[in-house]
Amino acid sequence: MENGCLLNYLRQRQGRLQKDALLSICEDVCEGMAYLEENHFIHRDLAARNCLVTEKNMVKVSDFGMTRYVLDDEYTSSTGSKFPVKWSPPEVFHFSKFSSKSDVWSFGVLMWEVFTEGRMPFENKSNAEVVDEISRGERLYRPSQASRLVYQIMYSCWHEVCCYAEVLRNHNLC
Repeated sequence: MENGCLLNYLRQRQGRLQKDALLSICEDVCEGMAYLEENHFIHRDLAARNCLVTEKNMVKVSDFGMTRYVLDDEYTSSTGSKFPVKWSPPEVFHFSKFSSKSDVWSFGVLMWEVFTEGRMPFENKSNAEVVDEISRGERLYRPSQASRLVYQIMYSCWHEVCCYAEVLRNHNLC
């Protein structure tokens, strides 16, 4: 797409994107992920690096290499398969269980990437340290660009959330 991947888009425009533009990016991704969920797909690798930006600055979810079609909203990965630890919830790194809820967790991390304008989550921590921290209940901090309400939405993704429709409905993203 014309504006490349979302991660580079954010980094190249650091300090020049308004908060409403950052929220619009999150809305685009949320709508795309809601579509996947409605059609029984689990992405399993949602991150800014795996979204593309159009000429009109609309964001599209891409890179479906790890995506799985599921009938019961759950997929258990085989032993030894790789996954993006810094974007994954405890049930993924402890039990290799993916669902639309694990995608919602990743969406919260993507929101954090957007509101930090492309920073790496847990940037100075190893995967093992991240697993330990998340398992103890620690979460990413509130980015300075994120209002308390936006951080509340982000943070809710790192807890019990049924689906993207609930995120959209409860937090008026759309």
